[in-house]
Amino acid sequence: MSNATPTAQLSNAGVSIWLDDLSRNRLDSGSLQKLIDEKSVVGVTTNPSIFQAAITTGNDYDAKIAELAARGANVEETIFEITTADVADACDLFAPVAAATDNVDGRVSIEVDPRLAWDAAGTIAEAKNLYKKVAKDNVLIKIPATREGLEAISAVLAEGISVNVTLIFSLERYRAVINAFQSGLEQAQSNGHDLSKIHSVASFFVSRVDTEIDKRLDAIGTDEAKALKGKAGVANARLAYQVYEELFSTERWALLAKAGARPQRPLWASTGVKDPAYPDTLYVTELVAANVVNTMPEKTLDATFDHGVVTGDTITGKYDEAKEVLSAVEGLGISYDEVVALLESEGLDKFVASWKDLLADVEGALASAKKGS
Repeated sequence: MSNATPTAQLSNAGVSIWLDDLSRNRLDSGSLQKLIDEKSVVGVTTNPSIFQAAITTGNDYDAKIAELAARGANVEETIFEITTADVADACDLFAPVAAATDNVDGRVSIEVDPRLAWDAAGTIAEAKNLYKKVAKDNVLIKIPATREGLEAISAVLAEGISVNVTLIFSLERYRAVINAFQSGLEQAQSNGHDLSKIHSVASFFVSRVDTEIDKRLDAIGTDEAKALKGKAGVANARLAYQVYEELFSTERWALLAKAGARPQRPLWASTGVKDPAYPDTLYVTELVAANVVNTMPEKTLDATFDHGVVTGDTITGKYDEAKEVLSAVEGLGISYDEVVALLESEGLDKFVASWKDLLADVEGALASAKKGS
């Protein structure tokens, strides 16, 4: 693979490229392997919306659903079997990447049932079930960064299970996530786990911040407001990286690192551009720094591979500028705290809605399979 491609340059700059998509078709057709070979993809993330789209499009799952129907599986069991099988097979596909990167990359994420986002005990139980079922060292269990989720994150890490913390929008919540991560590792150490084998990423969402703030800037309509459009998402993420640098250079972290712990890497999620007026690689090329992950929908990956301009680190020298952007937005009467709380709530609602749609669709498919048998 040539280092001349923008995706290879991105990798060389310290950014791990993960694909934000998974389906049986991607696994069986070889298209996922092709992205590994040609476009520097070193991991995969999934979420309820991705599985809903995969399972309800085409006929790739018909045979499996018919088989499960014949066994008398209910809808929840069917979804659990299908999604964990896809993730386990993707883990096998990425095993060579995991081996080559000391298990830092080659990761595949699977999310707990989003209806459990406000139920710490339910999340912990489901996380353990998913981990046991997938049964691969390179799986990451995704847990939303709700207040209830923070307790679950620590408890799951304490069991030696690697975690992808998802749906982070605010800098304050991100600090709480890192605290939950470090608490979980401290508990894992007390429980006798090898800290070097526990991995984590913190998924900080980017484009949705711009979508919501831009809407409010448009409503204000002044030249000053319009000049801030498309800037808050990147600014927020850059300041998240500053938080990462700060909280992984403390005495508390030094003790964990000495015991073999690896830092929880920041992951940029929601990196597809929602506004066609913006460059389609905006949330990739403006968020380059060492030890980050960028999980991209395929459209964004293709755009980056085709014409992304990678100029090295575009984060660490820009903290003051980022603070000025968020201060200017606040100065216009747009509440940062209100925006990030709304985005968390909407993000969870969207995942729950996708999950309910998936339940309904699979229930229909099971009923059809039983009739046809």
